[in-house]
Amino acid sequence: MVTDFIRAVIDGVLSGSVYALMAAGLTLIFGVMEVINVAQGILVILGAYLSYVLSVHLGIDLFAGLIITIPVMFILGVGIQWGLMSRLGEREKVSMSILVTYAVAIILEGALDLIFGPSYQQLTAWYVNQSMHVLGFYLPYIYVFGFLLAVVLLGALYFILYRTEFGRSLRAAQQNRTAARLIGIDVNRVSAITFGIGVAVTAAGGMVFGATTSFNANSSADLISRLLTIIILGGMGSIGGAMGASVLMLVVEALVSTFWSPTWATLVFYAVLVVVLAVRPAGLFGQKAVRAQ
Repeated sequence: MVTDFIRAVIDGVLSGSVYALMAAGLTLIFGVMEVINVAQGILVILGAYLSYVLSVHLGIDLFAGLIITIPVMFILGVGIQWGLMSRLGEREKVSMSILVTYAVAIILEGALDLIFGPSYQQLTAWYVNQSMHVLGFYLPYIYVFGFLLAVVLLGALYFILYRTEFGRSLRAAQQNRTAARLIGIDVNRVSAITFGIGVAVTAAGGMVFGATTSFNANSSADLISRLLTIIILGGMGSIGGAMGASVLMLVVEALVSTFWSPTWATLVFYAVLVVVLAVRPAGLFGQKAVRAQ
């Protein structure tokens, strides 16, 4: 019983770190721009497919391929911001962002389905199907490596936010876009880079997701629902909340799957959201004024 509990918690923490990586970009975009990017799910799948192409057709290792896929996804994010999101009016930005990013999601989903077909794919490498033995537990290498990758990239994101000049500009834009403009901050540039960073991290999340889960273009629907659940539970715009909520939700899901039934695990995933919001409507780490933490 105790062993099963510890194993479920470890599995939840390792898998939760990957979701934190994907959700952090989503909540960062909302925190700075008040844009709800419902295309984040399909962008994760796009990141998985890019890793698939590099691995299968060019023989590039999954982690080494991130050197290519992260910049590509960053450029795509900047393009979406400059080409589409920057044209939205301030008043209706939140509602219109849902429609615009939903359109982006539909287009990308259709394109991926046309190119790769409906068949499910899964990324492969020596560390995908092998495990390490630690203190009596077998830990899949891919989850351990994914956890370490999440720590490194989220740490880099924290460094950018709190230790760089751009991070100060970003946080100023979060708190008050008008005041930020008055002190000389190029809010449009900050928004474009922020959107690019938010999309770029999906390359890493998509690679690990694709190595641990079979996927096709239609996999994005369930994925975006989970990511939105995580950022709402953690508090819209809270980076720390996204991390905490990801681990919490995946640990709860792993425990329910182990001690009750895998069938109920997904339901409990969303039930936790309902219970928490009934007690704390702003989410676990939500603030009256949305800001990254």
